[in-house]
Amino acid sequence: MFKATDNTRQFSLQSSVYEHLNESSSTQFLDKTAWQNVFFTQVVSRIDENLFSILYSANQGSPNASIKILIGMMILKEGEGYSDQKLFENCRFNLLTRKAFGLINLDDVIPSESTYYLLRKRIADYYSKTGIDLFEKCFEKITKDQIIEFQVSGQSVRMDSKLIGSNIAFYSRYELIHTTLMLFCEKYGIDQINSLSSENHKLLAEFIEEKSSATVYRSTKKQITERLILLGKLIFDILHTVKPGTDKDYITLKRVFDEQYKVLNDNKIELLPGKEITAKSVQSPHDSECDFRKKNEKITKGYNTNVTETCSSNNAVNLITNVETKPATHADNEFTKPAVENSQKLLSDKIENLHADGAYNSEDNQVFTKEETLNFYLTGFQGAAGRYDLTLHDNEVQVTDTKTNEQIPVTLTKNNKYRIETENGYRYFTDKEIESCRLRKQVAELPKEIRNKRNNVEATIFQLAYHLRKDKTKYRGFFKNKIWAVLRSLWVNFVRIANNLESVVINNQHLVQA
Repeated sequence: MFKATDNTRQFSLQSSVYEHLNESSSTQFLDKTAWQNVFFTQVVSRIDENLFSILYSANQGSPNASIKILIGMMILKEGEGYSDQKLFENCRFNLLTRKAFGLINLDDVIPSESTYYLLRKRIADYYSKTGIDLFEKCFEKITKDQIIEFQVSGQSVRMDSKLIGSNIAFYSRYELIHTTLMLFCEKYGIDQINSLSSENHKLLAEFIEEKSSATVYRSTKKQITERLILLGKLIFDILHTVKPGTDKDYITLKRVFDEQYKVLNDNKIELLPGKEITAKSVQSPHDSECDFRKKNEKITKGYNTNVTETCSSNNAVNLITNVETKPATHADNEFTKPAVENSQKLLSDKIENLHADGAYNSEDNQVFTKEETLNFYLTGFQGAAGRYDLTLHDNEVQVTDTKTNEQIPVTLTKNNKYRIETENGYRYFTDKEIESCRLRKQVAELPKEIRNKRNNVEATIFQLAYHLRKDKTKYRGFFKNKIWAVLRSLWVNFVRIANNLESVVINNQHLVQA
């Protein structure tokens, strides 16, 4: 049964923390700018528990533990990079941590581990059923209140993204297919697949006994190909023997088979050529939602997280207004429109300037920013510059050869393309190429003060990923990585607010002394 947190906590004469602190310690404990008190006022107290009421019965069952404390604990865990054990240890025995959740008496009880995990599971299940992320809604409510209190202007925003690797091993093709089958067998049990022929049962037992990494190490390419075909035939028979299921292991096994093999008319199994396997294919059965991506010669099997934050120069504090996580193949330019629209919901004033790097440029985004009357400042442009400089002047196209600095006559063709004559024949240009050339020159001529506006968002990306090891998350699965990014963003915003409040106090002290 849902029950809101009672915010009217009473001091206990016997167990109040204040009764056991000396004057100096009590002053630090109650300092409004100390992290524990800022966290309570700026984060925990702003958590809207009604968002989570849908996870509980209206009038049945025992009342829930404090949602504010539970969500606050999740934010603190990701903020400090705690393990679950360290989190609960601090919540039980660290006075400052307890004060951060409003626990002012020594006998105030924190929620149990099982209650903590159950809430996370309920939120994940609710997202799976409805597509609604309650953590994201909680982030929006907290951040909007912070924006209002600190009068954060959103006239200028900037964004950047980071590829985050999933916590999985890099498998070869054989290891991927073999491991997926083994996990399926562990779930179903070899005895449950009783409709298989005795030959297939014997083959399956052989695969179960082997270690795929050792097989790959000692086998030739031809031998691996032969065993891959055997695996494919076996998986095909298993999928047509067991009753189709909706559990993760069955779905993953079928998906891997469909992505790695093709079935001919006579049910003959063939391996798909490697070039036909997409980057969206399963990379590991332990995290079937992550994608493959190669960027700047770096291979990532995981997710792409995009961060948008305010960057108006007159803000005392700039805050993250949107964070979104998608599989790694999600292009940066696909984040632009939803990130701006979601940020605008939290901001009191209209976004006028958007700062991003060249990866965010696209024809759709150029149209979107023009429709929204946004100044779209790009600090780079993807792809190498062409040999010919294209300029539209008084509705006429001028083409200059950048190697010879010679202006070349242009002819408009019947299909509305522009043509020049070169030593090797003709070269054609489209309106899109002319526009790209204009944008490239616009980027090159961007004033330094505007170009530098985007740079600090890289520091935000660093802060977001601070606890990652080798850019790999400790979580598996899309939703877990999605909520990790949201909780980390809430923590980054909290730290910025705490630093701002502390600097205000220091400045006021200097003014008094002066």
